[in-house]
Amino acid sequence: MRRYFGTDGVRGEAGKPPLTPDFVLRLGQAAGAYFRQESPRPVVLLAKDTRESSDLLEAALAAGLMSQGVRVEHLGVLPTPGVAYLTKALKATAGAVISASHNPYRDNGIKFFGPTGEKLPDETEEEIERLLEEDHPTRGIGTVGDFREAERMYLDFLLGYAPDLTGLRIGLDLAHGATYRMGPRLFQRAGAEVMAFFNTPDGRNINKACGSTHPEALSRFVLELGLDLGIAFDGDGDRVQFIDRKGRLFHGDHILYLTALAFGEEGVVGTVMSNMGLEVALKAKGLAFHRAQVGDRYVLEMLKAKGLHLGGEPSGHVIFRRHHTTGDGLLSALLTLKALRIMGGDLADWYEGLPLYPQVLLGVRVRDKARVMEDPRLGEAVRRAEEGLLGRGRVSVRPSGTEPLVRVMVEAEEGAEEVARALAQVVEALDRG
Repeated sequence: MRRYFGTDGVRGEAGKPPLTPDFVLRLGQAAGAYFRQESPRPVVLLAKDTRESSDLLEAALAAGLMSQGVRVEHLGVLPTPGVAYLTKALKATAGAVISASHNPYRDNGIKFFGPTGEKLPDETEEEIERLLEEDHPTRGIGTVGDFREAERMYLDFLLGYAPDLTGLRIGLDLAHGATYRMGPRLFQRAGAEVMAFFNTPDGRNINKACGSTHPEALSRFVLELGLDLGIAFDGDGDRVQFIDRKGRLFHGDHILYLTALAFGEEGVVGTVMSNMGLEVALKAKGLAFHRAQVGDRYVLEMLKAKGLHLGGEPSGHVIFRRHHTTGDGLLSALLTLKALRIMGGDLADWYEGLPLYPQVLLGVRVRDKARVMEDPRLGEAVRRAEEGLLGRGRVSVRPSGTEPLVRVMVEAEEGAEEVARALAQVVEALDRG
């Protein structure tokens, strides 16, 4: 069992346990000690997003790594998937990112990538946590550098998959995050006319009423300005959501459906949060559909196990395994637009081509999500709710891997809102004890 690592690295409120400078220094020492076992001269690429706490945590992590003789190459502000790509392309020992993705600015986090560009497996994270309990005296003097070619290399990689977007008028919501520079440059280089929004980070506005988790403003801009579509990223650039010309959210399930057909996939991996409408539509086209746990690492594991190449989540975290080792919002956007060129029509047509079941998702803030989830009364409430849907819907209650929340999802032809709110009340009551 991992104590600090969740579904997407170590995450929490910056400055409070576990994300204090002292802890991050020790995490750097433990990770550095592990990487020394993998290479006599380890090199770790280190990037961050635009949160005000990222500089402090970056310095602490770098110091811990260097105390173990690790060479640290700073990449500056760069999307998380860019670090994954460069770690593999440059044959580095590992990559690390200071980011809390779509969370508010007060939160931050640390996630690592291995030399293949994939997130560290659970077993490696458990080993690093074990090493956290040991003392790690200085083992050599690590050095530090600034790899100034990082953004150019990543941009060139992405442009290799870009369709010709000449004539397309696109609104970009950069979430005041890690894509704020690269996003406009990428789509302009591909030929699009770009209007950039939420691209002035100040350390505290990342994801604030914007980005892939808050696409309402972008929807309004698309309608008011008569744009062809909108594209919204999250704070670290590993997710993407679209807005069609009618102002509707074209999310991860839509992306999976369109790209699976365009690229001739044999099957798709979703998660327990994927809409039943996606499953029904794919099976009607003769494509297999599998559900993994929530989290891109689990989607990737199932893709490998099933021999498939496309998977993702409704949140817009999509993995195109033929092209990258992790979810990449910028790449997913390009490949979705490429799929449109292949299949014809626009996002509005494909939105209407995938009927989705009504879905209600509620996040219930709790003090102890593990205790709530283990309470047998919650399991009984879920069982009764599922029975009440009479086989015409689904229920999923799960702990968030990155926040102190229990997420309640109900999907049904009718009555989803009522069932979800009833389950949320059960969660609240169990949390109060």
